[in-house]
Amino acid sequence: MSTVIKSSQACINTINSLNEWVGKTISWLTLVMVITTFIIVILRYAFDLGWIALQESVSYMHAIIFMLGSAYTLKHNAHVRVDIFYQRCSIKTQAWIDCLGTLFLLIPVTSFIIWSSWEYVADSWEIQEGSRNSGGLPGVYLLKTSIILMAGLLILQSISLFLQNLLIALGLSKENT
Repeated sequence: MSTVIKSSQACINTINSLNEWVGKTISWLTLVMVITTFIIVILRYAFDLGWIALQESVSYMHAIIFMLGSAYTLKHNAHVRVDIFYQRCSIKTQAWIDCLGTLFLLIPVTSFIIWSSWEYVADSWEIQEGSRNSGGLPGVYLLKTSIILMAGLLILQSISLFLQNLLIALGLSKENT
């Protein structure tokens, strides 16, 4: 049984490390996005200049922050949650609720996102889709790929959460890391 626990913990640690790295790396885009927005405002109002590509880059960064940061947010239990009854439950009961929610809600929804967006993203790659605006950014297909990456990272994090909560629910772990 200890080898199962050790391998589960290794899997949990690997997934958590990946999503921690992605989240912290992506968080730097927030600073870049603020600076870029500041530059856009200065160029527009001080010099009467504007570049569509620069404006689109803010939208791209915003989308990437939310899409690729969602698994990091899940890892840190920072998603909005309505927990009228959940908060009153014991740690083991909360762990069972989280296991079932992960198994029957999170994994199916994220799997559906991958399934339903696959053709959409593939079509975009096939034509190397770019901006519809003249002077816009060329890599729309790369941005659309973040839909699948988001769902993939969420599935990985859901596996980690499921294993963590299963160990707690079965009394094999005392903490929810």
